[in-house]
Amino acid sequence: MNESRREFLKKSGCALSMVTVATQMQHLGMMSALAQKVDDSKSVPEGGGNYKALVLVYWAGGNDGNNVVIPNHNDASVSNYAAYAAARQTQGLALAQNTLLPISVPSVGGLSYGLHPALGPVTGGLNNGIHELWGQNKFAIVTNCGTLVRPMTKAQYQNNSVPKPLQLFSHSDQVNQSQTSISNSVAFTGWGGRIADRMTLGSNPNGIVPMVTSIAGAQIFTAAQTALPLAIAQANNTGVPNLASVLNPVGFNTTAASVARRNAFNQLRTVDLDSNYIAAASNVTDLAMQANDALQTSQEVTVDFPNNSMGLQFKQVARLIKKRLDLNINRQIFYVQIGSFDTHSGQLVQHTNLLSQFSQAVRAFYDEMVVQGVSNDVTTFTLSDFNRTFNPASSGALVGSDHAWGNHMMVIGGSVAGSNFYGVNTGNGTPFPTLLNGGPDDTSTGTGSRGRWIPTTSVEQYAATLARWYGLPENQLPEVFPNIGNFTSSNLGFLV
Repeated sequence: MNESRREFLKKSGCALSMVTVATQMQHLGMMSALAQKVDDSKSVPEGGGNYKALVLVYWAGGNDGNNVVIPNHNDASVSNYAAYAAARQTQGLALAQNTLLPISVPSVGGLSYGLHPALGPVTGGLNNGIHELWGQNKFAIVTNCGTLVRPMTKAQYQNNSVPKPLQLFSHSDQVNQSQTSISNSVAFTGWGGRIADRMTLGSNPNGIVPMVTSIAGAQIFTAAQTALPLAIAQANNTGVPNLASVLNPVGFNTTAASVARRNAFNQLRTVDLDSNYIAAASNVTDLAMQANDALQTSQEVTVDFPNNSMGLQFKQVARLIKKRLDLNINRQIFYVQIGSFDTHSGQLVQHTNLLSQFSQAVRAFYDEMVVQGVSNDVTTFTLSDFNRTFNPASSGALVGSDHAWGNHMMVIGGSVAGSNFYGVNTGNGTPFPTLLNGGPDDTSTGTGSRGRWIPTTSVEQYAATLARWYGLPENQLPEVFPNIGNFTSSNLGFLV
């Protein structure tokens, strides 16, 4: 039976490995994108000019920040190493003080803190990890950061006088809120996608690939109203560059019948364009085909990346950045993911393995950006569902931790004002929370308190700082971050 033209187009379009088509059709973003036209009278910046990129590493499952950034001092404060050990050592979750990687922090009076040992050199690792970047002022930490509707004190939390994030402590809800930056309602676009909505025409008017790319499948962070996100697979592990295959149409070969079918496919996409739906589908397919052509040749990256999912995701990002001139892009946002950090049990081994993979991959990526000459133009940062309870769950080999709230985020790159903690001060006068179950930063009081820190810095403030550095105009911050006006500052100062 002969196929109709519409069926042929539909099946051929599905053959393109561009997740954009499927993810965007649901809200007709393609039609809006199709309507966006570049004014030929305006000068168009060439690809790679004034280049900047943001790379989000999502710690899926809720990373235990309490075992990532640890007091390494023994002063008389409530938040010293002794307080940390007293809360976690009995059940076996405390890291030995002599294993911590020391860092000095000016914003907390120059006191020493320690990083998890997996963030430094590891056996069989390719590099010295990200700890070394702290001493080079390329690495900063935003402490006690989390989802918020507006600033909240402990009293306000307990008497419900300030709205709390929806479904607090729920994985799916907090993933949505951290990636959309909206905590008082369910959102369907991410803050990465909304930045692309407002910046694509001005920054990448003739870009061959979208501004936002996920190397970890379709994500709410990349979802937009008009901009078209791209989702591609991680690098392969054969050592052969494989960008040429990520958008290559499947189902075609060099036989005469296949060539004729492809020619027919190309010709059909030039007719019936008076229909908005057909024009939109043809436009997206054209973009994918153009990108595929541009990706057929590439230069391999120089630095060795770990041969695991984290390393291969970052390797793919590095390859795309290396193609920025050919792809005619000046701004890019990437999403990569590692998990699961949902360590209710067996945390010590699992957490160490995950942090080691993260650290080795991020360091390899930073080193590759140095080689490419864009280390000052690429900023890597982390997000997670939430922190985990200061009070452990279970004990011994099974020890873990449960869902909590305020967490510590990392920012790495040549434009980072590094070697410091950033964020809004807690009640102790520093941005680092008071490590005391039932204390002033805990959601609870008294017996049964678990140590769930109420964030003093919101995801909006953290994200707005990144977005401003990326080039989002100041007057558009409220369009991307609807609740930013609830907070006194939208610039935490960790980027220059």
